[in-house]
Amino acid sequence: MKLKKFCLPLLAMMLIGSAAWAQSSDDVEAARKKKQEEERMNQDWACLKCFAEANSKVVPPAAGEKRVVFMGNSITIGWLNTVPEFFNGKPYINRGISGQTTPQMLIRFRPDVIDLKPSVVVILAGTNDIAGNTGYTPVETIYGNIVSMAELAKANKIRVVLSSVLPVFDYPWRPGLEPIPKIAELNAKVKAYAEKNGFVYLDYFSAMVDERKGLKAELTYDGVHPNKAGYLVMQPLAEAAIKTALSKK
Repeated sequence: MKLKKFCLPLLAMMLIGSAAWAQSSDDVEAARKKKQEEERMNQDWACLKCFAEANSKVVPPAAGEKRVVFMGNSITIGWLNTVPEFFNGKPYINRGISGQTTPQMLIRFRPDVIDLKPSVVVILAGTNDIAGNTGYTPVETIYGNIVSMAELAKANKIRVVLSSVLPVFDYPWRPGLEPIPKIAELNAKVKAYAEKNGFVYLDYFSAMVDERKGLKAELTYDGVHPNKAGYLVMQPLAEAAIKTALSKK
C-alpha cells in the first residue's frame, strides 16, 4: 500500500513534466517560426526566394500549351493544398503566398508570372491589404497595384483574369475593420477596369456571399478562407474565365 501511494504521485509528476516539456517544445518551435518569418520580412519582404527554386525548374511551354499562372495569397495556395486534383495534369502553376498583399505580389510578378511564360494569369489579390497585413492601404492604392500587375501582363502578351475579392464579414486575426464596403469598392473598381480594358473579370463574390455580405458558412472554415466546398464553387468559375481569356485575341 505504501508503495502504491508513493508511485501514484510520482507518476503524476512524470505526466505533468512530460506535458510541460511538450508545451515548452511547442513554444520554442513557435518562437523559431516567428523569428524566421520576421527575418524573411526584413530581408526578403516580397518572398522572392519562396518560388525561386521551383521557378528555375519550369521549362518553356511546349508547343500548343496554354499555361496558366495563379497569382495570389493564402486563398490561392490553399486551393492547391485543399483540392490538388484541380491542378494535377493541367498546365496550371500556383504562385500563391499566404498573407501577401498587392505590393508584395507586384514586386514578385516578374519572376513568379512573366518569366514563366504563361498564356493567362489569374490574379486574386486585395483581401490582405484590406485586413492591414502590411499596414494601412487605401482602396485606391490596392486597386493601383492590381492595375500595375495587369498592365505588366498585357505588355508581355499574357491574357489577364482579374478575380473579385471574396466576401468577408470580419477578419478573425484583425477584427473590427468593417471590410464589407472596402471589398465592394475594390471589386467595383476592378470590374470596371477589366471591362474597359478587355480583361476577364472573375466574380467569385456573387457566388459565395451570404445575407450579411460575408462568406457563406458552408464554404469556409474561418470566414475568410474557402474550405473544399468553397473551392469546388470557385473551380468552374475559374475554368470558364480562363476559357474566355484564351478565346480573346
